[in-house]
Amino acid sequence: MLTTIDYLFLYSLFAIWALLLFNVRLSFAGYSFYLETMAKKIDIIRGISSYPKVSILVPAHNEEKVIERSILAMLKLDYPREKLEIIVINDNSTDRTGEILSRLQSKYPDRNIKIVTTNANNGGKGKANALNIGLSHAKGEYIVIYDADNTPEVMSLRYLVYEITSSDNYGAVIGKFRTRNKNASLLTRFINIETLSFQWMIQGGRWKLYRLCLLPGTNFIVRKKLLQEIGGWDTKAIAEDTELSIRIYLKGYQIAFMPKAVSWEQEPETLRVWLKQRTRWVKGNIYVLNKYLFSSLKGFGPIIVDLIYRLAESFLFLSAVIISDIIFVLGLLDIAKVSLPGNFIVIWLLAYILFILEMNINLAMEKGELNPDNFFIIMLMYFTYCQCWLVVCATGIYSYIRDAVLKRDHAWYKTERF
Repeated sequence: MLTTIDYLFLYSLFAIWALLLFNVRLSFAGYSFYLETMAKKIDIIRGISSYPKVSILVPAHNEEKVIERSILAMLKLDYPREKLEIIVINDNSTDRTGEILSRLQSKYPDRNIKIVTTNANNGGKGKANALNIGLSHAKGEYIVIYDADNTPEVMSLRYLVYEITSSDNYGAVIGKFRTRNKNASLLTRFINIETLSFQWMIQGGRWKLYRLCLLPGTNFIVRKKLLQEIGGWDTKAIAEDTELSIRIYLKGYQIAFMPKAVSWEQEPETLRVWLKQRTRWVKGNIYVLNKYLFSSLKGFGPIIVDLIYRLAESFLFLSAVIISDIIFVLGLLDIAKVSLPGNFIVIWLLAYILFILEMNINLAMEKGELNPDNFFIIMLMYFTYCQCWLVVCATGIYSYIRDAVLKRDHAWYKTERF
């Protein structure tokens, strides 16, 4: 007769393997999309028949460490000057951000750099609020978002424009972001592998299988008219990119993936900053699930795949791993054991091999990333970095529930720069 421990074990086994196998499928689909993209002939010089006006929005709150390098990179973008404006929202900064921006504006008077400065009354309320303020000043037909630490490659804007103008069905197009400081620490090397895997698996794989992508926080282009129709960004959403993605799909548009549009960004270099950033992501995802998952699903289309995936990842997978770990510890202490027949060490080892396989498939799509060093980092990643995500998810869920009970607004945390 099966015991409670047996049922809990079966639940954790099913949840973990279901998500693992789905992710492996996404990884192979992402690789297929990668091959298609590399084989596709794209002429971003002659392929754009007419250049639309583009407004770049850069929200900046206390970004003195990174803002100058980022703006200089945007000034180097290969796009007609008269068709491009850069709007930096100096969002209630208390450091030298405003001073640096004013100096750049004076140094490049012919480059259409606009600085929108907010104060404690209308600013400092999060990224979504800053972007809405910037949107009200934008003159472009298309809006491009870059975070203040982003340095886009010279041709990246052309790729975004080329792709979004290729189909009226595209409400937005996302590019790919790379980790600029990946060699700063072991943590940044973990993050580098994680972000590359996310983009080829979750973005590329789901685009291939379901024609589904989600806006990241940076390096994407969206139709200004569409943004205005749906009311801009949700200022209550601390994962404003995910929330906006859903409303774009509800309007009947798609979000496409153009991996040749590359921007480099800075990632957290300390565990403290990483934990704060990722906890904000988890709280943002719960907000989106709470807002949309239990509402009418009519008209959701492929976005329902993402909502179910987030539910599975945030709750089912988290609970399954925690239960599995508890059962493992109880077994070691000889307090309670699974009575089911079978070699569970082999099952765990196969799951570990699957994890290593899917990660290496994703790294194979990036030149120089599939190497012995990263292979061993992935092996270590399973026991360290991935386990930290359990803490992040649990903390994020607790923080969200606490804020809801106390009726407090969810605070937006800006990632610290290095």
